[in-house]
Amino acid sequence: MKPVEKKFFDTFTDFQCLILAHMNRGDINGITASHYNIIEFILRKKGATGKEIASAFKITPAAVSKQLKTLIGNDFITQNQDKTDRRKFNLSVTEKGRFVVENSETFRKTMTQQTASILTSAELEHFNYLLDKILNEIKL
Repeated sequence: MKPVEKKFFDTFTDFQCLILAHMNRGDINGITASHYNIIEFILRKKGATGKEIASAFKITPAAVSKQLKTLIGNDFITQNQDKTDRRKFNLSVTEKGRFVVENSETFRKTMTQQTASILTSAELEHFNYLLDKILNEIKL
């Protein structure tokens, strides 16, 4: 590994640790990006159904069912039978799930505000350009 790559690796590791330490607050270990996205979707679209989640995220109903089972089992969401259509189950976010989303949004706002206050406008624009480039090209 070249010295510049080693320095980047070390810096990125520190940054990743900062994010993970933040996400591990409030007993939210085990939340994946998929889980987070589903919780946030349900929070934004009150009364969402598994079918709507499958459609929005372009995943199979079986995959949604597996994710929902985990989220319900860990008390991030609840599932209630619809009063008008007993075949339909509406999803809602628990306080624990709401904490995950709100805490994450607060963290993002704080990080972006602090980053914007540290960097000049030109540096921030360049940093944003680089992050966009990475996000558009990286394959995991």
